Amino acid sequence: MDFNFNDEQQQFADALRRYLDKNYGFEARQAIVRSECGVSEAHWAAFTELGLTALPVPEAQGGFNGGPIDMLVVMQELGRALVVEPYWATAVGVEALRLAGTGGGEDASLLARVAQGEIKLAVAFHEPHARYDLCEIGTVATAASGQGGQGEQYTLSGTKSVVLHGAQADYWIVPARLNGEIALFVVAREAAGVTLTDYRTIDGQRAATLEFNGTPARRLAGKHAGAAALEHIADYGTVLLCAEAIGALDALNLATVDYTKTRQQFGQPIARFQALQHRMVEMLIHAEQARSITYLAAMRYTSEHADERRRAVSAAKVRVGQAARFVGQQAVQLHGGMGVTNEVAAAHLFKRLAIIETTLGDVDHHLARFAALPGFVTAEA
Repeated sequence: MDFNFNDEQQQFADALRRYLDKNYGFEARQAIVRSECGVSEAHWAAFTELGLTALPVPEAQGGFNGGPIDMLVVMQELGRALVVEPYWATAVGVEALRLAGTGGGEDASLLARVAQGEIKLAVAFHEPHARYDLCEIGTVATAASGQGGQGEQYTLSGTKSVVLHGAQADYWIVPARLNGEIALFVVAREAAGVTLTDYRTIDGQRAATLEFNGTPARRLAGKHAGAAALEHIADYGTVLLCAEAIGALDALNLATVDYTKTRQQFGQPIARFQALQHRMVEMLIHAEQARSITYLAAMRYTSEHADERRRAVSAAKVRVGQAARFVGQQAVQLHGGMGVTNEVAAAHLFKRLAIIETTLGDVDHHLARFAALPGFVTAEA
């Protein structure tokens, strides 16, 4: 099977890499992380100019209708540069509107504004004490007085935790219980009854806790806007995270090789020691295996068979998580004491990989999900 990117995708990746290499170096990135808001509006405007915000949006709303492979190209470059702007959160929000929305009306308006770079989105997947269970939802939706149909107004009450870039988003996609069933709602940041707590995560990204108390919300009115859609959206987010991890793994491997060429021991660079060369080869093998299965997951995401999509996505998350831990640990050891300081990019790459491994399900969670799918046979002793 040919996994090479087409000319258009490669040109897009090259243009993005040139921009990031020139304007988003390690020190520039650290300055953004230390800023009050933790993101850069100037870089977001540049991403819009490059076409990143329009890429996942359907053509009918002014976008490029980019598929998972197109998004994979972008996420690899963003992962390589450790970008902290809310691109992943917004792209997943676009997919939520595409899957659960009607494609018209207010949904279309939001998508068009995303394509223009005017607004950002975030999906509030998590709740306190829910771990990785997407259906463990305590947030409750109540129909507003005199209403109750799909697309009508509701109010939400409940708490969402670790909403990635929740404070930077203008609109949130919020799963909630409506008459016992899962439904998806759109909530505006300026809506009444919202308490927002913003904080920095250990990898330099931003997350927020959202508390809703009778908060006005609009129900997404698409045909598929329930639990199955929520899982589908989470799988999309997982594929993008795996792609971002591939970029970070590449950057970490390169940083490690470069460091071993400069660090001297016994009068020569440690890169000349065969034992360390073998370690770095193993690191490369882990990254390449993670890359291959991530590409497969991106292709299988659009499968008409949900179990085929679930199987590929969970397999990719497992392999990427294993690679992230192995490559990160080896990189820190080969960097020596410098590997655990904030002065080198390797430490920040490892932190980001560690967070990716635990976002939307860790290795153990996805192993269990994979094993629970039909067709999995446990070997008898």
